[in-house]
Amino acid sequence: MPEPDGDAKHFFADVPPPSPGFFLKGAGSPAGDVSNRLARVFRPDTGRTVMLAIDHGYFQGPTTGLERVDLNILPLVPLADALMCTRGILRSTVPPSSRTPVVLRASGGPSVLKELSDEQIGVDIEDAVRLNVAALAVQVFIGGEHETQSVHNMTRLVDLGLRFGIPVMGVTAVGKQLTRDAKYIRLACRICAELGAQFVKTYYVDEGFDSVTASCPVPIVMAGGKKLPELDALTMAYHAVNEGASGVDMGRNIFQSDKPMGMMRAVTAVVHDGKSPEEALDIYRSSKETQVGQSSRH
Repeated sequence: MPEPDGDAKHFFADVPPPSPGFFLKGAGSPAGDVSNRLARVFRPDTGRTVMLAIDHGYFQGPTTGLERVDLNILPLVPLADALMCTRGILRSTVPPSSRTPVVLRASGGPSVLKELSDEQIGVDIEDAVRLNVAALAVQVFIGGEHETQSVHNMTRLVDLGLRFGIPVMGVTAVGKQLTRDAKYIRLACRICAELGAQFVKTYYVDEGFDSVTASCPVPIVMAGGKKLPELDALTMAYHAVNEGASGVDMGRNIFQSDKPMGMMRAVTAVVHDGKSPEEALDIYRSSKETQVGQSSRH
């Protein structure tokens, strides 16, 4: 028989249990499994993320800087808060011991040779569960030729994701015929959020970006876009997070840089530590690294 432990118990009946709100906007009421995965993508201490995007090959093939993911990218992965990639790269190249959460590219179809908005869902939700991904990413072409189809891709993924506790990131696409301004970006981001995306990836605009983040009820992650000079890319990231973005998802501005690891650290310093672009540029310049494949032979 166990010893009786007495009656001197303290249940603190007058103290209600804590019920802290979630740290990300728009995520106060999702199921715990969705919130748990969002907390893997976004740092709870800052509410922000530095994602490394390397999914370009799903429609561009071996993009410059991504010719050898095993050599060029894997050293960068531990520096990222999350890795955005395809399941092919995840299975073939990213080691299963990697601790960096994955945002999985889940739509695709056309290559750069065809109409890009004609995408379909490209991943079975059960495979996403097997891969233990933190989120799914789907392209949404507001104003594109196949706008409705791309929106339905997203809503279907949102429904499937909610069954298994996987959040969805809507990725706004800007076509050649569309104006990349705050009015358009507000429209695209709000549609993604209204139809269930738990966070949205979109482009920075110089005028009115704060209205984009203010009018979107879920977190916005800034897309890095084309390769820029390092100071310009750091300045863009600085303005984005100070105008309401919850982080960045950069690819070419990282892996096409002369010092990719230095650029990763510099972007992280801007997003999480509040460093100025100039301070972050010093971090970039001080990085000592050798480019993959350098050789004395010509």
